[in-house]
Amino acid sequence: MAGTMSGSDVPQLQIRFITKQECYAVPDYPLSVPAPVTPEELNTLLNTLLRETNELSASISFDFLVSSEFLRSPLSIHIADRGLSTEDVIVVEYLEKHPPPEPQNCLIHDDWVSSVAVAEKWILTGCYDSTVHIWTSKGNHKLTIPGHTAAVKAVAWICLTDELGMFVSASQDQSAIIWQWNIQSNSVECVHVCRGHEQGLESVGVSTNGEHMATGAWDNMLKVWGTSENDSEEPEKKKAKVDKGRTRVPKRTMKGHKEAISGTVWVDSNEIISSSWDHTIKVWDSELGGMKHEIVGNKSFFDIDFSKIGRVLVAASADRHVRIYDPRSNEGSVVKSTLTSHTQWVQTVRWSTTDANMFLSGGYDNCLKLWDIRSPTAPLYELSGHEDKVFSCNWSNPKLMVSGGADNTVRIFKAGNAVH
Repeated sequence: MAGTMSGSDVPQLQIRFITKQECYAVPDYPLSVPAPVTPEELNTLLNTLLRETNELSASISFDFLVSSEFLRSPLSIHIADRGLSTEDVIVVEYLEKHPPPEPQNCLIHDDWVSSVAVAEKWILTGCYDSTVHIWTSKGNHKLTIPGHTAAVKAVAWICLTDELGMFVSASQDQSAIIWQWNIQSNSVECVHVCRGHEQGLESVGVSTNGEHMATGAWDNMLKVWGTSENDSEEPEKKKAKVDKGRTRVPKRTMKGHKEAISGTVWVDSNEIISSSWDHTIKVWDSELGGMKHEIVGNKSFFDIDFSKIGRVLVAASADRHVRIYDPRSNEGSVVKSTLTSHTQWVQTVRWSTTDANMFLSGGYDNCLKLWDIRSPTAPLYELSGHEDKVFSCNWSNPKLMVSGGADNTVRIFKAGNAVH
């Protein structure tokens, strides 16, 4: 027999609860609910059923998926918007609501923080005062690294062991520097100075195997470099000592963008995706040096990230929207979804490395937001704290959400762990 929630004067819908979280399973027989039932009312109903069937005493907050999107409005509106029939039994999938990220530490810098990169417990930051910094995730400052002569716009880890860390910094001084950090002695050495761009660098990305990196700059060029100590493809005469490091020349230069390259990410050890102020996202073959595919937008792109799990792109744009693209799609203009909440330019986006649905975005509205792509009309949470523009964010360590901005701070949030 179907359960009921309301009197007969309100139109009713038949729903059936399902879940992938076995510990919260309830019988999946149809229930009769008022058509305009809200997510809050469904939560109350579900908790009542759970108390009856599972003897759960504590009340649990759930999110509800109907037709692959989170329910954020009354059920009747949600199903009408998606063209579902009110005659059918509506399948309502539920999962424990993702807990809110908790603010942890605030790392104070002397200038704007343009870039953050996290590897395990170490946080790398790039600053507008030309310095690079290493911190612990607990907020302890390990090292200030001078070497650049203009703002550092991007930093990335190349590899990390217990003894050594290798990373790269890219600067408006037209160079990228590859550094080696001896963790035991807490000393850093400049291994290579990468020169070849004719204007300031804006982005850097390291290949999935760590053997190459790509830089994007204001000269509209994408350049690929070797990261290893000894790179056989490099002409010997170029290995002159410069700034205690060897000057390195690019292995490949890829032309095609018409304005600055704002974001650089590797899909694997060969394929690179770049975003640009020229309103395009381009997919490149780093071996052949040619463009494979192009996605055209209607405004400048400021950042891009690729999900290794979902195999889709997230892009930040000047029109305040965040968009999800499938780079394998044959129709380059097809957007999988558009997520709208920021009130100014979106400057930075980063996927979760453990959840195909979740990512962070930060913008000129001082906001860092946690998104689930199944909720395109509203973020899961706004992570408050920054008092000025958010320039960079990172979620490489699944337990830490990290962001840097124009308030001279890096904010660390502890990611909540939902049941999966």
